Amino acid sequence: MAKEFKKVLVANRGEIAMRVIRTLRKLEIPTVAIYSDVDRQAPHVFFAEQAIPLGGRTSAESYLRIEKIIDACRQSGADAVHPGYGFLSENLEFAAALAKEGITFIGPPPEAIDVMGNKLKARACMVAAGISVIPGSDGAVSDPVEAKRLAAEIGYPIMLKAASGGGGKGMRVVRGDDKMDSALRATREEAGKSFADDAVFIERYVEKPRHIEIQVMADTHGNVIHLGERECSIQRRHQKVVEECPSPLVDDEMRSQMGEMAVQVARAVNYVGAGTVEFIVDADRNFFFLEMNTRLQVEHPVTELTTCTDLVKMQLEVAAGRRLKLRQEDVQHRGWAMEFRIYAEDPEAGFLPSTGKIALLREPTGPGIRHDSGIYEKYEVPIYYDPLLSKLVIYGENREDVIQRARQAFTEFVIAGVKTNIPFHQWILKQEAFCRGECDTHYIDDHFDAKQISHDARVPQVALIAATLAYHQHSRRLNLDSVQTEKEAQSRWKLIGRREAVSRRSTI
Repeated sequence: MAKEFKKVLVANRGEIAMRVIRTLRKLEIPTVAIYSDVDRQAPHVFFAEQAIPLGGRTSAESYLRIEKIIDACRQSGADAVHPGYGFLSENLEFAAALAKEGITFIGPPPEAIDVMGNKLKARACMVAAGISVIPGSDGAVSDPVEAKRLAAEIGYPIMLKAASGGGGKGMRVVRGDDKMDSALRATREEAGKSFADDAVFIERYVEKPRHIEIQVMADTHGNVIHLGERECSIQRRHQKVVEECPSPLVDDEMRSQMGEMAVQVARAVNYVGAGTVEFIVDADRNFFFLEMNTRLQVEHPVTELTTCTDLVKMQLEVAAGRRLKLRQEDVQHRGWAMEFRIYAEDPEAGFLPSTGKIALLREPTGPGIRHDSGIYEKYEVPIYYDPLLSKLVIYGENREDVIQRARQAFTEFVIAGVKTNIPFHQWILKQEAFCRGECDTHYIDDHFDAKQISHDARVPQVALIAATLAYHQHSRRLNLDSVQTEKEAQSRWKLIGRREAVSRRSTI
């Protein structure tokens, strides 16, 4: 029997918290936000019907504290939690703790998180299920002599990978025996510090690979579908920067094969909810299982736009015990979409994070433009969290149309007060290889030169003048530089609908 969620707590911050809350409000399900001390003025705090402070400044003191989030559920009466991505979204302990409290975790079963959260477990499970994996070691490797023996069998170059790794950490390419000892030691040390698990294994390194992933959705009634692929090959140090759907590499036959394999992967772990099966594709278009992300992906909007779906709504329906409304034959793909991640980073200084107050924000508008944002003008970008500010998503009839719209959108997009990677996106949109859809995962590392970034000399000057005028005109009214009580902060935002939402009832 399907549940009806009375109230959902969103265990995240930034643009993803805003995006999840937006669907919950559309469904008239009351929402609860949580926030750290430095996030008191964050948009998600005001956008939700209720907001509960966690205290602390860092992630470890706030958004990663399971007991604090459980207590927030008790205080608010939330009977379900949406974790977004990052933080505790793929944390086995968190999912189990919620289940113990009788609170629905809007995500997969703990057993699926357990298997897919460890690359060695996932690899063994996929081999048993007959899924194609990259040739590599069957278990963890700690002895350099054994590592060299395995590397000789597999064939150099090889990749050392942390079993519990993620986010591009705990990965090193080794091209010969002379580098193995130091690389293995460094990878194990990094894995132990980053993931509290120093287990490392070996895989064959695929030269100039393409990174293609398949979006899957599964319910509790045994139904599993895929919603096509996303190309995520534009990466910087193993971190995705630009994503698109569909992939310029994938044809109908390849899409069908990859989709069927992704569904098989989900079935192998009795998956429920939204998940992403990631593949590495070599120069001969052979594809191999890489990993499965057991959560909503950052880049999910490009799939939503090209399939006319709301993946968060589907997550909620599945978590409530409902059957998937779509069958595989019902999934239709229309047009093209690209997502550009907007980071508070300085591309001219090695993409170092940038912090400060957003003095001016001018967002692009027009047909086919979606901006999932976690910022506003005068917002103070904190130093404690991931520097992702927003995601500019462009939709069009075809890839050429999207690229043209994106170029125009970035001429209108202004964020003053902090450095951003907007100039980088303007650079990538001019690259012939990108426009032809021929970039591999090393394109940025091999070709990007900060000296190639072009600047319109008028933009900083105009932005500075406008920001100065705006600051003097509005600073007294907004008074964002002064310390405000929570009651005062909330009162300003009642106009956006918090009062009306108090009496909302769930439809799920």
